[in-house]
Parts: sequence; C-alpha cells; structure tokens
Amino acid sequence: MTAQTLRFDDVEALRARIGEDFSPWGPQLEVSQDMIDRFAELTGDRQWIHTDVERARRESPYKTTIAHGFLLLSLLPVLRQRVDLQITGHAQAIHYGADRVRFMAPVPAGSRVHARARITAVETRPTGTLVTEEIQLAVVGQDKPALSYTMLVLYQAPSPVRTQA
Repeated sequence: MTAQTLRFDDVEALRARIGEDFSPWGPQLEVSQDMIDRFAELTGDRQWIHTDVERARRESPYKTTIAHGFLLLSLLPVLRQRVDLQITGHAQAIHYGADRVRFMAPVPAGSRVHARARITAVETRPTGTLVTEEIQLAVVGQDKPALSYTMLVLYQAPSPVRTQA
C-alpha cells in the first residue's frame, strides 16, 4: 500500500479523511517482561500484577503479568505509524492533548501489539492545524482493542526564513 501524502495545511483534504475506516494495523512490538519491569522501575508502579511473575501465575485471573496501561500509551508514538497516510510540510508535530483514554483489555507479558488510527476531526488554529485521531492498540490476533485513545496533534508551519540586511 502506498501512503497518501497530504500537507498539514491542506485542511480540506485532511477533513475528507474524516469518517474513513481505521488504517491498516501498523508495526508489531513485543511487550516483554523486561520492558514491563523497566517501566515499573521508572514510574514507581510496582504493583504485583505487573512485576511478580510467580504471584501472577498463582493469583491473577490472567495467570501471567500484564503490561501497565500507561506503558501501552507510551508506546503509541512508535506503534501509530500509518502506512496509508503521511502528513508533510510541517516543522513540528506537537502532542496537544487527549480527549479520551480507555484501557479495555489486558496485555499479557510477552504479547505482540500493534495499532491503527483514523482521523476524527481537523481544525485550523492560529498556530497550525489540529488533527484529532482515534487510535486503537490491540494484542496481535485479538479482536478487542486493549487501548482506545483519542489524540490531538498540532502540526505547525516552518518559521519564515529571515535574511540579514
């Protein structure tokens, strides 16, 4: 599949993508126990369901450890790479915020995950173009998403080139 290339300031072309189905699934990534443990160490969230493999095997309804929801959320920059759309011409893309986050299913340690997205809104702003995307992250082979996230990205124009007088 060849990606459609759209300029960040072609608001009408971006708006034409609103209402489309989700993009194809993007690259896959394994969520290893080591990754989970390092995230727990970094954030201080060492709840046993994430880090204690033996206890999770005995007591968890999943019979294994599961990834932190915020770990999954932090993986979206690499996982939301779209093969169907490339937005170009901007100097920077700023994560402007989130409208909705839902953790809908567990991601067991060792699972492979992937993500897909679709545009849900496009607004012209004085500082650029604000694009809202609904993103789903799922365990490969599972129908139910593990994470649903509505992300706002502000695409900003390059600064004008200044010439010396």
